[in-house]
Amino acid sequence: MNNEATQPTAKHRWRLVANLRRAVLMLFVFGQTAVASYYLLWVLPYHGGTALEIGMLVLFAILYAWIAVGFWTAVFGFVIRLMGGDRHSILKRHTEAELLETPLAKTAVLLPIYHEPVHWTLSGLKAVYRDIERSGQIEHFEFYILSDSRNPDVWLEEQVAWSNLAKDLGAEGRIFYRRRPVNLNYKSGNVADFLRRWGKRSRYMVVLDADSLMTGSSIVRMVQLMEREPGVGILQTNPNIINGQSLFARIQQFANRFYSTLFASGLAAIQMGDAAFWGHNAILRIEPFMKHCGLRKLPGFGIFGGPIMSHDFVEAAYMGRAGYEVWLEPGLGGSYEESPPTLADELARDSRWAKGNLQHLWVMLREPKLRFAHRMAFLNGIMAYVASPLWLGFLILTTIAAADMALSPIEYFPDGHQGLFPLWPEWRPEWALGLALSTLALLFLPKFLAILDAIIHRFTGDFGGLFRLFCSVMLEIVISVLLAPLRMWAHSRYVISGLLNVSLEWAGQNRTEETTWKDAFITQLPGMLLGLGWSAFAWSLNAMFFLWSLPVALPLILAAPTAVYLSRNSIGQALRRGRLLLIPEESIAMPLLEDALLFRAQEPADSTLTPLEQAVLRLDHNRLHQTLAWDHRHGSRTAELETCVARCLEKGPDALSRSEMSQIVRDRQSLSALHEGAWRAMPDSFWGRSIARLSAQTKDT
Repeated sequence: MNNEATQPTAKHRWRLVANLRRAVLMLFVFGQTAVASYYLLWVLPYHGGTALEIGMLVLFAILYAWIAVGFWTAVFGFVIRLMGGDRHSILKRHTEAELLETPLAKTAVLLPIYHEPVHWTLSGLKAVYRDIERSGQIEHFEFYILSDSRNPDVWLEEQVAWSNLAKDLGAEGRIFYRRRPVNLNYKSGNVADFLRRWGKRSRYMVVLDADSLMTGSSIVRMVQLMEREPGVGILQTNPNIINGQSLFARIQQFANRFYSTLFASGLAAIQMGDAAFWGHNAILRIEPFMKHCGLRKLPGFGIFGGPIMSHDFVEAAYMGRAGYEVWLEPGLGGSYEESPPTLADELARDSRWAKGNLQHLWVMLREPKLRFAHRMAFLNGIMAYVASPLWLGFLILTTIAAADMALSPIEYFPDGHQGLFPLWPEWRPEWALGLALSTLALLFLPKFLAILDAIIHRFTGDFGGLFRLFCSVMLEIVISVLLAPLRMWAHSRYVISGLLNVSLEWAGQNRTEETTWKDAFITQLPGMLLGLGWSAFAWSLNAMFFLWSLPVALPLILAAPTAVYLSRNSIGQALRRGRLLLIPEESIAMPLLEDALLFRAQEPADSTLTPLEQAVLRLDHNRLHQTLAWDHRHGSRTAELETCVARCLEKGPDALSRSEMSQIVRDRQSLSALHEGAWRAMPDSFWGRSIARLSAQTKDT
């Protein structure tokens, strides 16, 4: 069933193909970068004859190569799709009949959460459960809600919601809940805690994020592929963004859904069995993951010491080092996630990702025996953020050069130039224009290749028709141009903060709130002042340099209104009604997505009591929490807990710190004592008033 006899041949073949494709990619990237750098060398007045120009040339070459990688990846994807798909992908190795007759192995579906909206998050898991149930294979799956939430009001609500979910689905004994009392090593530590306790119960695990949705057919197909391919350690799908409401979210959603067809196909064709792992919407083989992918703390200094924050790329590299393959398979489909609704939320997420990706520099350079492709994946992730300060540095050097040319006399013997003959400065504006146009082509041509791909494969109708699709692409280009300098400024700060090891706070993601004018001006003011100052300085030098600065300075100046209007749901929904920025999932009925919307719309009745108050007063809630609690009363802890219980009964929960409140609601005897004591409280006490509200609520229902 596993086709083990065919594995060595298939493995040998794909590695040869991958090496050839990567060599072609490097030839195109470095060849094009060399030509562009040569052009820049002759555009510069002194042709690289000064330290300033050498610095500009080095930064330009790095950034141009970085852009060229993305361009040629999209071209690879276009060509692969034009040829009918990648015949070397693991999905193409097996016929539909072979996969359908493949029996499934026990698989755990993991949902790690941390201070997420409880009802919204578990409703998504409920939709995934129902879709697997529709596939007829639910008996092969177990579900684990793994909480790292620290706020008692949040995790007490999680426990009640989990219990209700299991009852509603008839899935007692199939859906489990576990909250770690100590939050170590972020999400990777949460998954490691699961593996230590229950890892041997299943052969595979499917890891979801709080906003993940995956179709049952896609999950089942992933298990079947893993059964057929014993050499594969991780199989990653390509998640598509859905459910965007704000203009910002709909722009991100459209760009992801439309352009990723090419980029994901190209990336999968280049990486093949050395792909990256993105931490969610993937299936992992548990035994080798437990054996080879444990994350040790980094032994270095500052940011390069302590727990690894971005675990996914590291785990993929360790899996590859152990001899297992890691595949990205865009052809699977049925994989979804959601976008942050505002620019502020995206940048808050990036502040965490930037620090985590910077840590990969230590792993990339110091870890032995990693595959070259995985080291390049680390470099790619690092450049996603380091490119911004490099771009900023290039702009600074360009400004210095312009100021030097405008304010200082011409140097006929610049730094490093010796001899009897002067170095005459030369200007070639036509070369500079050609170089600028070639850079713009690298950035924007893949977007129009995606339109051509949609025409060839006849799916323009899924995006509103050819005319609306073209308008959507143009709108996305305009907004991406406005956002690029804002991201550059923000990411530059994050990289510097990361290198200085500034501490970060991890929190749940905002999914609904729009950006206010006050918040926009507070967060964007430094960048706005930078744009104004730079633009004014450019004007003082000469009109041409001022015009050259506008594509960067103007978006910085307009940062606050850009952030506000992009966060508006009304604008996003107006465009949707006009069938702009449309994606196929908004027109095609899908049971998974319909279930998720339906379940999330069924909000539980509002309560006048907090989850903590309900845990104390409601007998059903109190008994549930007691079942999940432990007996922590031993030694000096007994007196501490009794003191906290007495203070809570006398003055209410606000008299205790969050830590103290967590301790007593994690203790079985304390929960019982709180319930009994609260119901004996005087009517004018905190708990007496809470009982009155509970009684009124019960009568209303």
